[in-house]
Amino acid sequence: MRILTTLFIICGWAAMASEDIADQYPASMLYSKPVEVIPGVFSSIGATAPSTYENAGHNNNLSFIVTSEGVVVVNGGGSYALAEALHDEIKVVTEQPVVLVLNENGQGHAMLGNSYWAEKGVDIVAHADAAAEFEEYGPQSLAAAQTRLKDRAAKTSIALPTITFEDRYTVELGGIQIEALYLGPAHSPGDIVVWLPQKSLVISGDMAFHERMLPIFEHTMTSDWIETWENEFEELQATYVIPGHGHPTNMDQVRRYTRDYLIYLRGKVGAHLENGGGLAEAYYVDQSPYRNLDTFEELATKNAGRVFEQMEFE
Repeated sequence: MRILTTLFIICGWAAMASEDIADQYPASMLYSKPVEVIPGVFSSIGATAPSTYENAGHNNNLSFIVTSEGVVVVNGGGSYALAEALHDEIKVVTEQPVVLVLNENGQGHAMLGNSYWAEKGVDIVAHADAAAEFEEYGPQSLAAAQTRLKDRAAKTSIALPTITFEDRYTVELGGIQIEALYLGPAHSPGDIVVWLPQKSLVISGDMAFHERMLPIFEHTMTSDWIETWENEFEELQATYVIPGHGHPTNMDQVRRYTRDYLIYLRGKVGAHLENGGGLAEAYYVDQSPYRNLDTFEELATKNAGRVFEQMEFE
């Protein structure tokens, strides 16, 4: 049964993603009930839609690793209430305490829930660049969350990581090696992946996308992201991938919708530039092969415009 379940997780969940579903777990503040992806590794899959009051701001994946010496949580969550709700689910699974929180980047949905874990005295780890990003923009993220989530943002405050690192942070608990790795520039400053070498599983954070279109920010250097992917992320040779958004899957899927999408879009924009095209037309380069992805309507034209602005000066 576990083999069948794992095959279903890895191969068949794409059809279940929909940004039109407001909430899959009404009994909890979480968007969905945590599932055991492989033995000892659980994830509560967030909405593939933007953050809303209806999904309580849970639009990324909140994961946790259970060992005989404690639980490691991956992502603080987008609010105090989301972190508390995740902790409630952890207590159903195990009596082990949460001993560490890893923030996958400096965005609000990764760090605003730190306020709950800090209150519990749990160490919070992030890349130095992600910590600096949240220190600078955290108040802005908090204000936006309070406006958007209203009462669901109650008790949320700014709590910075207590431990930062540059390249690698490793901990071994109950015989399980857990590695937080900075592989290089990717989606946002200080993006990390959490690698479990003994289980061949990577919690990729925003290094990898599939069911929803990836967003390209002003500071997202797409050529650097592709280089990091090809030179570092592929080298892990992970069997299982829990992405930052969307259901657990495999490398073939995230490669198709992350690396291959970036290469495709850069190719379309590059051809447009070679033909003397301008920014106004660049927004509408053909991205139809990716139209099936959630958030396509919100992000496709923005992505094309930002890639144009980057490639114009490369």
